[in-house]
Amino acid sequence: MQLDEIMKRLHTRKPTILGNENFSKFAILLPLLFVKDELHILFEVRSQQLRRQPGEICFPGGRMDRSDRDEKYTAIRETCEELGISENRITNVYPLDYMISPFGQIIYPFVGFIDSIDEMKPNPDEVDHIFTVPLSFLKMNKPEIFQVHFKAEPEKDFPLNQIPGGEKYNWQARKMDECFYYYEDKVIWGLTARILTHFLEII
Repeated sequence: MQLDEIMKRLHTRKPTILGNENFSKFAILLPLLFVKDELHILFEVRSQQLRRQPGEICFPGGRMDRSDRDEKYTAIRETCEELGISENRITNVYPLDYMISPFGQIIYPFVGFIDSIDEMKPNPDEVDHIFTVPLSFLKMNKPEIFQVHFKAEPEKDFPLNQIPGGEKYNWQARKMDECFYYYEDKVIWGLTARILTHFLEII
């Protein structure tokens, strides 16, 4: 391969996240709406019939389909499917920072406004029920923060003898903050709480 061919390939390519083709991609919507003239955030409680994280609190959203034109479209489509509303009821959709989870996922969060909580028909296959929390409450009540520690454990036949330090190699430890919000009998934590915290810091 010639140098000019290498340079041409580098010149025309657009950088992305290394290895992103191996990641699952999801998009979610943080829904704002008015309840009795006060701004609230809407949450879902996942159906108990789901294989993954049944009964946990989340925002509407899901995996990107190949036919989805972009991440914003996915967030709106999934919200409509889960809440049983039409697309024209969702307006002012803006992106938050996307994130890469330690579990091979890229999550694209958005904020959007839903005109009303009335006439929502949550899909029982995915949503047990919905609830809202006043934005003022979340702004005034800071989350509790705990840490999860990740430990590196190479597989048994890992060639430690091929790297400097061998069996005494100093693997980098990693920790992750987990936020917990409490509202009435609800506990909001995990990815949902992380995105919520990010949104509250922005505003």
